[in-house]
Amino acid sequence: MTSGSRVSLDGDDFVVEADGAESATTATSTASPSLSPSPSSSPSPVPEPSESSSDDDALDEDDAAEAARDAAEDARDAAEDAAEDAAARAADDAAASSGSDESSDDSADDVQTVTTRWDVVAARSLDEAQAASSASLLTLGVAVPVALLVLGVTTWFVVGRALRPVESMRREVAEVTAANLSHRLADPGGGDEVSRLASTLNGMLDRLDASATAQRRFVGDASHELKTPLATIRQHAEVALLHPDSIDGRALAGTVLGEEARLTSLVQGLLVLARSDEGALGVARRPVDLDDLVLTEAARLRSAAGTGPGVSVDATAVGPARVRGDEGLLGQVVRNLVANASRHARSTVALGLVETPGGRAVLTVDDDGAGVAPEDHVRIFERFVRLDEARDRDAGGSGLGLAIVAEIVRVHGGSVRVETAPLGGARFVVDLPADAA
Repeated sequence: MTSGSRVSLDGDDFVVEADGAESATTATSTASPSLSPSPSSSPSPVPEPSESSSDDDALDEDDAAEAARDAAEDARDAAEDAAEDAAARAADDAAASSGSDESSDDSADDVQTVTTRWDVVAARSLDEAQAASSASLLTLGVAVPVALLVLGVTTWFVVGRALRPVESMRREVAEVTAANLSHRLADPGGGDEVSRLASTLNGMLDRLDASATAQRRFVGDASHELKTPLATIRQHAEVALLHPDSIDGRALAGTVLGEEARLTSLVQGLLVLARSDEGALGVARRPVDLDDLVLTEAARLRSAAGTGPGVSVDATAVGPARVRGDEGLLGQVVRNLVANASRHARSTVALGLVETPGGRAVLTVDDDGAGVAPEDHVRIFERFVRLDEARDRDAGGSGLGLAIVAEIVRVHGGSVRVETAPLGGARFVVDLPADAA
């Protein structure tokens, strides 16, 4: 029977652990045929292990091995005692044989060696292991699924409760349309992620509301600006048809051409702003002598009939400066600023241009008019903004000129601002990067 075999004894299952065999040597004397026979030792009986059928269940091998080692040691001790007893008996028999017959000295004693083999077998019941295996299967099969189910339900409840404010905000935002962009979400407070999400959504709604308001104002102002020259042309045309003798043809042609120029300028301004919003404002960058554009505009202003008597142009502070950009767009910047100054100046418009050592070209346009209030220094560059809404639109322009200036300067990498002029009116300062070449 080998170690690890499984046996069944009295209805119980066991696993077998067997130690190695132990041997003991016993010396016995064998008499000659003429002498009386002496007792001989017979081999000690070898314990035979019980045979049993093998089983498939495993036992604790460490405990079984320990028991087998203990049994082997006991067997070893017993074998040594038996060998010593056998040796003593053999010695006694040999002494007796030599005393009774001294003539038999020539007879030689034969020694027989007997080897005793001891097999130690230990076994232990498998009931405990089977019970532990059944308990483990019960735990894995029932307790684990129940624990997972409880964990899933708890997680669903906790996560749902934590996300309930987010779902509420989602429903509120879903109900916001273009008609009620003024609606804002309630701030739950606490400074956590949900509160920050509410603040972010409210900020987004603020920007959408401001953008929609600006768009509606832009469309309304543009429609009004386009309607005014069209109405003027229509009025003069109807008068010419109904009363052909009461209106001069040259005057009618002059009125129509003037309104057409105003429409063209307005439409071009709207196109520039629309392209700038889309990022499609094409800029053909090449070296441009900015001083040539400023002097050309000063000469045009001097010769223009609309400036009227008493308005002078001072261009003595214009120096050489070269920038890199689109000549047409930069010319529109200078033209819009000079036209704005001429409308608000009482008597003088002063132009200045200088290239700084830091590689900047700085253009200044001054007037001696009423100036711009500090609170309007930023708003004046918005679209369709007029600081004096009550004045005549022919004198005030369309309200797009300074907005166009700001957009063109921005795409050229510069900036524009308004200050108080030394003449007492407004000073517009355009700062552009100079051409390094």
